[in-house]
Amino acid sequence: MKVAITGANGFLGTALVQGLLEHGHTVHVLVRNVEQSLARLPPGVTGAPFHAEAPLPPEALAGAEAVVYLAGASLLQRWNEESKQRIRNSRTQGTHHLVEALRAAGTVKRFVCGSAVGHYGTGLSSATLTEDSPPGDDFLAQVCVEWEAQALRAREAGISTALARIGMVLHPEGGALHALLPQFRLGAGGRVGSGKQYVSWVHRADQVAALRFLLEHPELEGPYNIAAPEPVTNAEFAHTLAHVLGRPSVMTIPAFVLKAAVGEGAVLMLHGQRVLPQRLTEAGFSFRHPRLEGALKDLLA
Repeated sequence: MKVAITGANGFLGTALVQGLLEHGHTVHVLVRNVEQSLARLPPGVTGAPFHAEAPLPPEALAGAEAVVYLAGASLLQRWNEESKQRIRNSRTQGTHHLVEALRAAGTVKRFVCGSAVGHYGTGLSSATLTEDSPPGDDFLAQVCVEWEAQALRAREAGISTALARIGMVLHPEGGALHALLPQFRLGAGGRVGSGKQYVSWVHRADQVAALRFLLEHPELEGPYNIAAPEPVTNAEFAHTLAHVLGRPSVMTIPAFVLKAAVGEGAVLMLHGQRVLPQRLTEAGFSFRHPRLEGALKDLLA
């Protein structure tokens, strides 16, 4: 199957490109700088220019049968009105332009649009959340609701569409784990705020496998949570990471320090959600790394 991917240069996209190639798929990337991207990606990958803020010509999809949207400005930055607008537009506007193109192309049969567990909002609740749970009302939840609404427009053209609500992806090369490792390796890691907030995490290999699973099963439509079946609290996460590294975990980062450093974006670390991959497991997907300690040992061995 020929799969077109946006966000192929990112921490998640590069792994998905490799995973699809290893399973016999053909990959076409939609990126800002095609030449630079293809130089970093494996041989055989093709590409076309894509800018979230601009319409995409249907021919840029190059006859792709399936499309994955993973583009989006990083959440790991100081939030202000300008950065929040970038976070929103890179997802909602980009998806709008992509859906217009795939509806016009006539070749696309399957669309998997990235979203996030932030759809459910953030807080300190220990209540479990599934795909049937209602959306939250904070900034990230609003972005996810708008993002998914743009993606679902593909169904109007008869395109099978799945929404991948992705948790915190773990890998030492990027994301939150990459940011946390230096301080934890120094023995200066610990819980953030109260530590009671839940972390819905997933090993990057499972994230790639889950996206491929959704691509290869067009009968699976609507939202699917891509998060390990055993979420943990922030305190448990800190303790487990320190244990795997053989370091102490006695520090605490007060909420006011984090808020002073990153502003409103501190909500990503001070609050969370306890999300379960109910529909994904019911569909037959099996996580290779369901427990945090085993996942971290695999990643940091």
